[in-house]
Amino acid sequence: MADYYDILGVSRSATSDEIKRAYRKKARRLHPDVAGPDSADEFKEVTAAYEVLSNEEKRRLYDMGGEQAVRNGGAPGGFGGSFQDIFDTFFGGATAARGPVPRGRRGQDALVPVEIELRDAVFGLDTDITIETAVRCSTCDGTCSRDGRAPETCTACGGTGSVRKVTNSFLGQVMSTTSCGVCQGHGTVITDPCLDCAGEGRVRAQQTLNVRIPAGIEDGMRIRMAGKGEVGPAGGPQGDLFIEVHVADHPQFTRHGDDLVCELEIPMTAAALGTTMTIESFDGPEEITIEPGTSAGVSLRVRGRGVGRLHRADRGDLVINLHVVTPTKLSSRERELLRELAEIRGETAPEGSLVSDSPSVFSRFRDRFL
Repeated sequence: MADYYDILGVSRSATSDEIKRAYRKKARRLHPDVAGPDSADEFKEVTAAYEVLSNEEKRRLYDMGGEQAVRNGGAPGGFGGSFQDIFDTFFGGATAARGPVPRGRRGQDALVPVEIELRDAVFGLDTDITIETAVRCSTCDGTCSRDGRAPETCTACGGTGSVRKVTNSFLGQVMSTTSCGVCQGHGTVITDPCLDCAGEGRVRAQQTLNVRIPAGIEDGMRIRMAGKGEVGPAGGPQGDLFIEVHVADHPQFTRHGDDLVCELEIPMTAAALGTTMTIESFDGPEEITIEPGTSAGVSLRVRGRGVGRLHRADRGDLVINLHVVTPTKLSSRERELLRELAEIRGETAPEGSLVSDSPSVFSRFRDRFL
C-alpha cells in the first residue's frame, strides 16, 4: 500500500500549507484534462492522499495506524476501540443508521484583539477592522468541485457512507459496518476538485468588517459577532468572531468604574482665597470652582462627564482630586509677607516657629483622659 506522504512528495513533518501546495502542484500536472485519461487513477490517488493529510484528525489516525486506521475511525484490530466499537463489530452496523457524514461543517470561531483609546471607551466607537480568515471559495462557491460540479455518489458504498464486511471472531463470522474508505463516510466523491481551494471549498483571505464598540466597555471585554468567524469546509456555516478590546492608558485620566479621575495641583494661595480654573476634559473645556479655604485632598465632582454606562444613556462623573502645593523657594519679600500673615493669625511663636494658640489635638486628647 502506497504511503500518502510519498504520494504527495512531502515529509511526515510537513505543515498543512506545505501539503496544500504539494497537492495543488501535482493535481494541476495530473489532472485528466491536462495529462489525459491515463492519469485518472494517479490523480484519484493524489486526491485521496490529500483528503486524509489535509484533515487534522484523519492525519493523526493515519500516522497511528495507516489507511486502515482512518477507515476504522482510529480503532486498531482486536478490542482496542471503545465499547461502541466492539458492539458494532460483533452486532454490526449501529453506525450505519446514522447515514453519510455531511461535508459541510461549521467554521471555527475567531478571536481578534483591538486596542482603543480611553476616549473611545467613554463615548463608544464605530471602526473598521481587517482580519485574515477563511472565506468561501469564489471559484467553486463552496462546492469543492471544479466549475461547481456536484459530487458524485460513491460507488463503493452506494452513497450510504459506510460499508459492511465479514470478520472472524471467537463468535464465528459476524457482519460489521465501517466508514467507507473511498469517500471517507461522506457518501459522495469529488472526482474533480477545485484547484484554487484544493477541494476544501474555502480559501484564506483578508476581510474588512465594521465593528460597533459600545460606550462603557472595559479593558479585556469581548464583543461577539455571530456568524462572522471562519467559513466552514465545503460551504459550511461561519463560526463567530470575538473582538477582545484593550483600552490604552491615558496621560491625564484614569478610570474608576464609570468615573474618570484626574489629579490637579493648585497653589496654596488659590486654596486659601478660592478661585475658578479651567481643565480640558473629553467634552471640552470644563470650568471648576475652588471654594476659599479648600484643604489638600478635597475632591470635586462634575456630574455626567465620566464614562458612558453599558446599555444605558447616562454617564459616570468626572472626579478631580485637588493637591495644594506649598512653595519651597521664597524670596525675602515673600517670607516677610508670610510671617506678617502668621502674626496676624496668631500662628507665630516669639522665636519664629509656627505654632497655634489653640490647644493641640494631642493636648485635647490628653486632657480628656488624664
